[in-house]
Amino acid sequence: MRIPFIVYGLLYVLVELVGERLEEIGWPQLTPLDVATAVVHAVFTVSVGVAALLALDLLGRRWRRSRHELLVRRAAEQAEENAGPLTVHAWRPAPLALPAAPLPPPFTGPDYAAPADEGALPLYVPSEILDRDGRRL
Repeated sequence: MRIPFIVYGLLYVLVELVGERLEEIGWPQLTPLDVATAVVHAVFTVSVGVAALLALDLLGRRWRRSRHELLVRRAAEQAEENAGPLTVHAWRPAPLALPAAPLPPPFTGPDYAAPADEGALPLYVPSEILDRDGRRL
C-alpha cells in the first residue's frame, strides 16, 4: 500500500516542477524546447532525490548488518570468557527413593551348574526333540 503513495508523491513533485518552470518562462513565449527542458529538469531532480534516498537506505542497512555482526562477535567473545561450569539449582524437591523389591523365593528346581551325572550338561539335538505324545518333531 506504500508504493502507490510514493509513486503518486513523485508524480506530484514532477508535475509541480514542470509547472513552476513553465510559469517562469510564461505562456506567450513558450516553445516545445522549453517544455522538454522543464520535463528533463524535473525528471533529473526527482531521480537525484530518489538516488539519494536509496543510498541512505542502503547505508542504513549496511550499518545495521555490521552492527549486528559486531554485537554477535562481542557476545561470542564474552561467552568464551565465561565458559566455566554452570551450577543449576532445581526448583523442585528431589524425588523420593523407590522402595526395594521383595526378595525372590528360593529356587527349587534342577541345578544345571553342578549336574549329578558325570559332570556333563545334557546335549539336545533337533532329532531328539519330542512333542507331548513322545513322537519326534
